[in-house]
Amino acid sequence: MSDIEKVNCLIIGSGPAGYTAAIYASRANLSPVLYEGMQTGGQLTTTNEVENFPGYPEGVSGMDMMDDIRQQALRFGADIREGNVTACELSDTKKIVTIDDKKTIEAEAVIIATGASARYLGLESERKFRGMGVSACAVCDGFFYRKKDVAVIGGGDTAVGDALYLSGIANKVYLIVRKNYLRASKVLQERVSNTPNIEILFEHVTKEVLGDNSGVTGLRLEKQGKDEVIINITGMFLAIGHNPNTSIFKGQITLDENGYIVTEGKGTQTNIKGVFACGDVQDPTYRQAITAAASGCKAALDTERYLLSKGE
Repeated sequence: MSDIEKVNCLIIGSGPAGYTAAIYASRANLSPVLYEGMQTGGQLTTTNEVENFPGYPEGVSGMDMMDDIRQQALRFGADIREGNVTACELSDTKKIVTIDDKKTIEAEAVIIATGASARYLGLESERKFRGMGVSACAVCDGFFYRKKDVAVIGGGDTAVGDALYLSGIANKVYLIVRKNYLRASKVLQERVSNTPNIEILFEHVTKEVLGDNSGVTGLRLEKQGKDEVIINITGMFLAIGHNPNTSIFKGQITLDENGYIVTEGKGTQTNIKGVFACGDVQDPTYRQAITAAASGCKAALDTERYLLSKGE
């Protein structure tokens, strides 16, 4: 184990929340050190084109947008490093973090921006076409399937909400449900049943994503565990939930029943003084780049106030 490095502000995770926190923390002279985690730039880097983030009137790839925000943080002096947090000891009086099982850092304040990972089916063909017709964000990518046929996987509120959203854009929406009923609220069930261009396929399981060099062309489904069905689509949207990347913080930071970090009131303070959380890791509701960036700003401002109060 190497000697302990002491830092003023440690940011764990990249993405819109982490990078924005780094911009604000740098401009406040907090000398932030940011570790980017396992996916540099966060899950947005898997999105081919982003058209709903202010400042990009012609749209931008998720990879390019995250690089722009990263470069802005670097411009103001953020110390951005490769590395993944593998252990942590967080309390009101001490904040010690281990990077890649070998480097130890002690921080005065910590901002957690580790995000959340969309749940996928785990199919090899699904991984192959991720970003080429396979998406976990209908709001982000739905626009690109105008007048086309698409499918939504799932039967809960998110899946039904995504199907309704896509029904106003796409030609036809298949809602593929593993069970013989919807888990969504009664109001949403009624709405989806009354939407003419949504077809619900109950007791269907996705077995393979079909496609070619242009992207997704269809799905191979299994009906009631026996019959095979092929549907022709160009876009498949996963809506089977997200997993917040918080396993390393269990037992130290207060999490809700789904594993998201609980923050106080409208701010970003966790149950531990000097530890703040922002972005999808504490937001199970909106999960948008713009809201994550906004919470990154809030976390940096909260951190600045905390560090100032310590010095008084």
